[in-house]
Amino acid sequence: MPTQSKPVNPWVIAMTVTLATFMELLDTSIANVSLPYIGGGLGRSYDEVTWILTTYLVANAVVLPMSAWLSRVFGRTRYYLGCVALFTLTSLFCGLAPSLGFMLSSRVLQGIAGGGLAPVVQAILVDTFPAAKRASAFALYTIVIVTAPAIGPVLGGWITDNYDWRWIFFINVPIGIAAFFLTGRFVKDPPSFAAERAEQKHHRIDGLGIGLIALASASLELALDRGQIDDWFGSTFISSMIAIAVFGWIATVLWELRSKDPVIDFRLLTNRNFAIANLMFFVFGFGLFGSTTLIPQILQSLYGYRAIDAGLVLGPGAFVITLFAPVAAQLIQRRVVQPTLLLAASLTIVAGSMWYYSSFNLATDYGHYALARALQGLGYGFFFVPVNVIAYSQLRSDQNNKASSLTNFFRNWGGSFGIAMVTTAAERRHALHQTNLVDSIGSTSQQLADRIGALTGDLIHKGFSGPDAALAAKGYLYQQLQHQVSILAFMDCFRIIGWLTVAVVPLILLVRKFKPQGNAPAGH
Repeated sequence: MPTQSKPVNPWVIAMTVTLATFMELLDTSIANVSLPYIGGGLGRSYDEVTWILTTYLVANAVVLPMSAWLSRVFGRTRYYLGCVALFTLTSLFCGLAPSLGFMLSSRVLQGIAGGGLAPVVQAILVDTFPAAKRASAFALYTIVIVTAPAIGPVLGGWITDNYDWRWIFFINVPIGIAAFFLTGRFVKDPPSFAAERAEQKHHRIDGLGIGLIALASASLELALDRGQIDDWFGSTFISSMIAIAVFGWIATVLWELRSKDPVIDFRLLTNRNFAIANLMFFVFGFGLFGSTTLIPQILQSLYGYRAIDAGLVLGPGAFVITLFAPVAAQLIQRRVVQPTLLLAASLTIVAGSMWYYSSFNLATDYGHYALARALQGLGYGFFFVPVNVIAYSQLRSDQNNKASSLTNFFRNWGGSFGIAMVTTAAERRHALHQTNLVDSIGSTSQQLADRIGALTGDLIHKGFSGPDAALAAKGYLYQQLQHQVSILAFMDCFRIIGWLTVAVVPLILLVRKFKPQGNAPAGH
């Protein structure tokens, strides 16, 4: 008896596979605000529990570039089901963890499973939808990959405040079970993919290539994630990791280019449209994850927002993306606008939102931050659909699997570099602005002396003793100085993201012309 009496509606498949992707991307940020509570629950210091984030990211980075090769070795649907099952099981283990060692081991396995989900999902979407309908599938994928990291801190903060930190992991279990069941029921490998597997079945396993990728990926992710904590090149460990990463990736590229069946097919980057699109993916990850890390930090440290309140500032951006990503899909599918033009407009809007952010000060209210995030969301809402259309515009169907691995590879590394940039630049620019402000005021400033005197008088009037009042007045002014210095440093980070976004816009002129597919009948 046949397992399927009729073809499955592509949208059923799309909703099924994006469910687990949402779960995985949520986990990249949901634990951030809960680290102090996890440390308390496990009896470890905050610095020790930050490895909960690092181990996950390192394992994720190692597996992600190999996901196309692994899906071909095991079969795409089988590999995807294995990733979902392992991710769900290790989420349960994380929630039950009795010690930090057990938690870190579980997070490594969770990262290995999570690294295979997003690239495989994108490949499934590309193969499931005809070219004329892919834009709509990309719109759904956009909503998932942007919304999940944005709501992670909000959900994590709410769960931690109202329940227990262990539930930030337990919530993955029912989602994972549902995703596993639905995937087994509706998702099958397409005939073209099965034929590709059969053709390359007898190729030997590239053990050296796998080892080089794992070494280079792990070293680079460790350097990026721990660099600012350990003072970058002031640390022998970080310097060693950067050196290993540089030479490791050089060796990886050279080796993979010589291989007949590479784990990562860097030759795809000789396709101009695909190469430009991947650079855009890098900038997208850089800006999205960099700003998503930056905004809650600003609001919590300078404005006194709770974690959940700071997370809510990100909400308007996710809502706007949900609203406009389908509009972008329809504009392209109906040939109302060229993908290149839409992409240029998208990047310009994102850059504009960064300049808007950079004009904020300590008196800026929630409404302006939410408006800036909504403007950023408008840009990203029109980004992902055209850039994916461009990426796959000149690729053969048998290249889709390897291509999805590379696009996710560049997007994730963009995110890692973006987070490393904002954490490092914020601290370095803070020191620079502090020096400049202190020099401009001067210790002999009459205005400063008058301000200290006025504050001291007010505090004495409120019951402070003379020495205590003078000390408190100086402490208050120092705190105000630190806040002013911090906001200047944070605004510099937004400018960096804005400049980087503007810098890639001219590359759109280099995109080779291609003929967009017309409308096609809906799937059944």
